[in-house]
Amino acid sequence: MNNFWMILSQSYINKLKTKPFIITTLLVAAVIIAAANFEQIFSNFGDDNEQAKVAVVDQTGALYEPLKEQLAAAGANVKVVKSDQTEAQLKKDVEKEAYKGYLLLERNSEGMPSATYKAENIANSSLSSEIRQALQALKTREVAGKLQLTDEQIQLWNAPVSFDTIALAKGAKSEEELIQAQALVYVLLFLIYLSVIMYANMIASEVAIEKSSRVMEILISSVSPIKQMFAKILGIGLLGLTQLVIWFAAAYIAMVNQPDGSLVQSIGLQSASGSMIIYAILLFILGYFLYATIAALLGSLVSRLEDVQQMMTPLTLLVMAGFFISMYGLGNPESPFITVTSYVPFFTPMILFVRISLLSIPPWEIALGFGVLIAAIIVFGIIGARIYKGGVLMYGKSNSLKDMKKAFELSKDN
Repeated sequence: MNNFWMILSQSYINKLKTKPFIITTLLVAAVIIAAANFEQIFSNFGDDNEQAKVAVVDQTGALYEPLKEQLAAAGANVKVVKSDQTEAQLKKDVEKEAYKGYLLLERNSEGMPSATYKAENIANSSLSSEIRQALQALKTREVAGKLQLTDEQIQLWNAPVSFDTIALAKGAKSEEELIQAQALVYVLLFLIYLSVIMYANMIASEVAIEKSSRVMEILISSVSPIKQMFAKILGIGLLGLTQLVIWFAAAYIAMVNQPDGSLVQSIGLQSASGSMIIYAILLFILGYFLYATIAALLGSLVSRLEDVQQMMTPLTLLVMAGFFISMYGLGNPESPFITVTSYVPFFTPMILFVRISLLSIPPWEIALGFGVLIAAIIVFGIIGARIYKGGVLMYGKSNSLKDMKKAFELSKDN
């Protein structure tokens, strides 16, 4: 066992000290902090605090002042300026950046307010949206005036409809709980995808590098290939856990210090139930072990680092398929397709959590899903150990999944 812990610690410590790992960890942590504070950061650049200046040509002679008042009342980031210039002159002013754009006010065939906004480009949709909302309010006011509605009647007219959703099933989640669950699902899906892309590839690359440098021949003489495989899986797993803890700490610190309230509270993560968090952690760990075991055996089949990506492609495609099925499941968690795929081991870590989060499913279905996943890990662990044992002895061009049979036969002879 001493050799096992030696390889485990070597896989962990050596990678922990590398510059790419340190730079990636710090860079992602910085991006997380910046993303949580992007509004404050971007507010310090450009002219976001300055009102956009828009020229208005009021062809009706009666809409400019009401529009100006409506924009001011709504707190719009738009400053309108009445103009009697021609469109040709206004176009030149827009090109010289004297105005962001110009607005042509008129009335349609029904006598209702209508407008045309022209600018160099219309990428700033928030600007045109604020003007559109102000005009919509003017139209509503005019229609209400023609119908001789009182202020109370106008408020009643604009009041949103009262609409509540209530689940009848026992133990079914409320709408607020569903929002919280969806937030956790997104986090878990991202982590599983990230772990496969980064850590599973890291395991496969580690094995390929040792084979290409012939270090594997020395290791085999002192440590069994099976111990090597699981030591690397656990070592890289601890490395990933270290990285994730740092990123979560950075995210938590950035979110809870928001000036306008915690982002954690706004998406409901703070009030997420303990059972949901436990399910998320367990499924993430089991998912990692499943994919890491497969990655280790795939890495043992190649002798060059350049071939790792090609060998890992099927595994990456499986994770992508699980991710997209899970996205579909967020909107249709009761679909028979989602139910069936939640028991396919490659997809279970993601899709089972979607069902647990959004539905009230019987405990036996949860137990069955976990049982299928654990059984798959054991089966792939046994098969993977045999293939790994033979694969590390294979050199030359071995970058095809057909080489699994050859590796399996070699493991019987050693």
